[in-house]
Amino acid sequence: MNEAVIQWISGPVLKGRTQSPFRLNESVLVGQKRLLGEVVRLNGEEITVQVFEDTTGLRPGDRVVGQGMPLAVRLGPGLLGGIFDGLLRPLEGKDRDFIQAGLEELPPVRFIFNPKVKPGRILKGGDLFGSARRPNSDAKSQGCLVPPGSPGEVMEIQPKGEYDETETVCRLKDGSGKIHDIAMSQLWPVRTPRPVGERLGSGPPMLTGQRILDALFPVARGGKAAVPGGFGTGKTVLLETIAKWCNADVIVYLGCGERGNEMAGLLDEFPHLEDPRTGRALMERMVVIANTSNMPVAAREASIYTGVTVAEYFRDQGLHVAIMADSTSRWAEALREVSGRLGELPGEGGYPAYLTTRLAEFYERASRVRTLSGKGGSLTIIGAVSPPSSDFSEPVTIHTKRYVRNFWALDRKRAQARFYPAVDPLASYSEDAMALAPWWHKQGHPQWAEQRRRFLTLLEQQTRLERMARILGKDALPPQQQLILLSADLVNDAFLRQSAFSVNDRYCSPERQGRMMAVLNGFIDQAEKVVQRGVEVEEIAALPVVRRLRRMGDEISEEMSEGFDKLMEEVGAALEGLASGEGASL
Repeated sequence: MNEAVIQWISGPVLKGRTQSPFRLNESVLVGQKRLLGEVVRLNGEEITVQVFEDTTGLRPGDRVVGQGMPLAVRLGPGLLGGIFDGLLRPLEGKDRDFIQAGLEELPPVRFIFNPKVKPGRILKGGDLFGSARRPNSDAKSQGCLVPPGSPGEVMEIQPKGEYDETETVCRLKDGSGKIHDIAMSQLWPVRTPRPVGERLGSGPPMLTGQRILDALFPVARGGKAAVPGGFGTGKTVLLETIAKWCNADVIVYLGCGERGNEMAGLLDEFPHLEDPRTGRALMERMVVIANTSNMPVAAREASIYTGVTVAEYFRDQGLHVAIMADSTSRWAEALREVSGRLGELPGEGGYPAYLTTRLAEFYERASRVRTLSGKGGSLTIIGAVSPPSSDFSEPVTIHTKRYVRNFWALDRKRAQARFYPAVDPLASYSEDAMALAPWWHKQGHPQWAEQRRRFLTLLEQQTRLERMARILGKDALPPQQQLILLSADLVNDAFLRQSAFSVNDRYCSPERQGRMMAVLNGFIDQAEKVVQRGVEVEEIAALPVVRRLRRMGDEISEEMSEGFDKLMEEVGAALEGLASGEGASL
């Protein structure tokens, strides 16, 4: 066992003197409280350690004990439905108000193990050898995986029964004769991506139920998206909404350096939410990792790797997983603080020079894969970015754009105007969109790509024409340009705006989104024709049916799809009535 003695300490960073051969990134326990830390620098007989907990009370002369392995977390069936800190320690809060300092031994959790293989079977890393579920629970069973790197023939496997999650339930013998003891849970180093069988290309979209994201800026399963936005633009609300409504099998919600009151609201709300997909508790398919801004910065730095490692574990079971990291800016600030304590030369914005490398390592763990066992799975990463003063030219936002394919920029003016989601359609983009056009075609919306392009063009033209209207006056514009302004306004109000408080509008299925796009495009097509026949745009805007178009998301529910057909008929009748000079009552 490697040992060192503390020589110097400053905040979360300490230096120790040792005669033992420590390794870089080796996990260590510090002082009498056994505070968890990690070796971040080796210099002869001197080691530098970042400690993931409050170091108050430590002093020179205290012991540092190496663990002989990198920082690792235990992955197993006890994760789903749990709330953890950045080092994956449970935050249940049942018997105490605060987490105790130090790495304490937690009582083992027991699960009902059900074997899926028999002795003599050859298993490779990542294969399923059993399932586990909590006793006295009707929640869905979870798979038990052979750890990567531990293949072999099944020599012994326990019968169905109740066991500790760390207890050996299966023994494998590999080709060299080595015996591997396999439990329902397994340790995995958080900074090492879990291996996969094969990386696959873009798959179907990860649906969020938010029209501006699914229809205009979709993200593919296994994709990467960033949600930058200044203070008060609704990043956390949007991520929470996506967590509730997206079609992922497992959600990992990572609160990284966020304010305690925001996380308290989330921790209070989520356990009471119902999963709209199953009608059961939403937490049954969620893992919440909370590391608030008042927790040690080194733990915040590690929490983002903890979260993505947990997500990869479920992906390896053949599930589609989404992780929401809120926010990567707070994580970058933790990097900056620890880097300053280490005396490293600061880079752009005071961040360490390796910021871009760390961002790339995080986002590159998103993928759609074929797992080691041959199943298909995906891990989608959505990271919030908090640029100071909404300045998208700051280093974290700029470097994040280099590694994500989808950019959902939140706009302060839209947020202040109570426009939800406050995604700016002119500052956002999706590089997955064109690859997802065939999927929309299969869903019965062959015109999706064309209609999406038309909406974006209208919104871009709106910005240019509004500048002209402010100088010349709106009435001075030609009728065709006035109609563009009316159409873009309708796209914003009727399609891009959603009410989180409306039972009908808070979620929108792809089918309903396609119907709404078709109705709006049908209106624009017919309006262009009647304007060419001499009808004033003001008369069109004053039609009662236009007001119904603006409210169709709220008034036409998922079960009333025929309502769009009726609305389209009313639109046609109203515009034809104007063109024929008969007026319109609709």
